[in-house]
Amino acid sequence: MPSALDLFPAGSQVHGQGHLVIGGCDTVELAQRFGTPLYIFDEATLREQCRSFIGEFQRHHQDAQVLYASKAFICKALARVFGEEGLGLDAVSAGEVAIARSAGFPMERVYFHGNNKLREELELALDWGVGRVVVDNEHELGLLESVAQGRGRRQAILLRISPGVDPHTHQYTTTGLVDSKFGLPLVTGQAERALAHALASPHLDVLGLHFHLGSPITEVKPYLEALERVLPFAAGMTEKYGLSLRELSPGGGFPVAYTSSTQLPPLSEYAGAIAAALGEHCSRLGLGLPRLVVEPGRAMVGRAGVALYSVGAIKDIPGVRKYVSLDGGMGDNIRPALYGSRYEAVVANRRAEGQPEVVTLCGRFCESGDILIKDVSLPPLKAGDLIAMPAAGAYQLAMASNYNASLRPAVAMVTAGEARLIRRRETFEDLMNCDLG
Repeated sequence: MPSALDLFPAGSQVHGQGHLVIGGCDTVELAQRFGTPLYIFDEATLREQCRSFIGEFQRHHQDAQVLYASKAFICKALARVFGEEGLGLDAVSAGEVAIARSAGFPMERVYFHGNNKLREELELALDWGVGRVVVDNEHELGLLESVAQGRGRRQAILLRISPGVDPHTHQYTTTGLVDSKFGLPLVTGQAERALAHALASPHLDVLGLHFHLGSPITEVKPYLEALERVLPFAAGMTEKYGLSLRELSPGGGFPVAYTSSTQLPPLSEYAGAIAAALGEHCSRLGLGLPRLVVEPGRAMVGRAGVALYSVGAIKDIPGVRKYVSLDGGMGDNIRPALYGSRYEAVVANRRAEGQPEVVTLCGRFCESGDILIKDVSLPPLKAGDLIAMPAAGAYQLAMASNYNASLRPAVAMVTAGEARLIRRRETFEDLMNCDLG
């Protein structure tokens, strides 16, 4: 029977005193040492996910490159792990590129995305030696061409196209439709026009095509539908303009389980189906097999991360609801308020005692919508208890804010019973560092 413990990093357990243990570290001791809210990343789970993605995709398609989608969350320590494991990085801002560069990440393995890259960002990307620029639109195409010309170089690019496929996910995270701010639509002729322009430019080296459908995608079918549209387009562009399709990226969007009842296809099913479809279409259309580039983000770090909170005020409204306030909330996890995302939680500092009751875990921010989990069954809680929420590694810290002038939490990495801070908790001084009086 699936349980919430299955959502935590691999090897997590509850020891004899009833404390949750992650990466060999007692969460009660971690809370005492680093305070709460605290985000915990299990290094072993991170590295295992890197190896699983590389292994599965290269097993089905020998020339496969796995990139980590940095927008899920990036810091220097994570960038070093991904670099050591042989991954590339999908970066969507000069800031993400700068973090990778500061960690010594190989710049040639960085793919620079974004729908409105600034000229200054493109200049930095070329100066820093970014491997690929994924061109999103015709405006950017002209901008990048100008920057590359000014530096006397030929920049490798992928062209991002919109295949017009619905991945059946949340409207805010759907990106492959025609009605999207991302990419060049196939059906309007804009993708062809941009590709012809890029291929004719002496300053741009078109390596291939990119598309991204959305996230999380809980079935394989949308990827296959997109490949059915994109590869015939590539074949037509090869015949008409001489495109040499050396790389093809179906993006990322691979899911993680946020609740114990969630059932998802295994990674092998995604890798096998995508690689098989790519091979079949290329053979039928007379195309050489390109490098397959995939961009997992959530699926790489989601399970590796855990959010740890302390219980504070408890408000029981008889016959209505019991609110249990935590010392975090939408400032460090806006996903429930923004997307209606659902999580699970466990008591981390003691074994379950008493009859479970349904409560609502709320945050400490000045918004009625600051609810982390509505109607969750937990043992009777009291102030000072620790609450651990699994599958917290993706997008929570990346989207964290200083709303209500709050301090963003500390982040610790655990491995083999050892813990170290990889990001300190903010201070009041940090809040005011940019103020000029």
